[in-house]
Amino acid sequence: MAEVATLRKGNMYEEDGHLWKVMDFQHIKVARGGATIRLKVRNVRTGSTVEKTYNNGTRLTDVRLEGKEMQYLYHDGDLYFFMDTETYEQIILNKETLEDAVDFMTDNQIIEVDFYDTEPITVTLPTTVDLEVEWAEFAVAGDTANSPSKKVRVVTGYQLDVPMFVKEGDTIRIDTRDGRYVTRV
Repeated sequence: MAEVATLRKGNMYEEDGHLWKVMDFQHIKVARGGATIRLKVRNVRTGSTVEKTYNNGTRLTDVRLEGKEMQYLYHDGDLYFFMDTETYEQIILNKETLEDAVDFMTDNQIIEVDFYDTEPITVTLPTTVDLEVEWAEFAVAGDTANSPSKKVRVVTGYQLDVPMFVKEGDTIRIDTRDGRYVTRV
């Protein structure tokens, strides 16, 4: 059991037989009254999002996930296929479950898949990934007034802003937590 005040974005808990993932956390203090906690949560199994309000001190059943290294094989539409590197067993996750992780996954990449009992729930990516630039805007000479940047698209289809010197074919390092450029590799 964990107090609701200790939950943060990305944490999971179980309530009324449903598994919830915290999407947003807000601590509200009221004059002369007890604080309340407002959570925006997503049902992991159905994908529905709701807002819940709890009194400070409310205890919830926290969820412990077990991570297992798996190899990302390929995707077919909104279905993503993974293989256990030890047993060669395959599992399928949909795009809604993976959320933004699909922007940083490449074929044959080793990724940690988090399980609740035997049910795959989500994936945990490395903090940074190295991806090749597939397309880059042209840099305009003289366009360097204040911290110039341009748009690029990496091989996964993800687009981001990078410094002007990055060009097609370069490999860049991206922070998977916020999707920002780190450095050229």
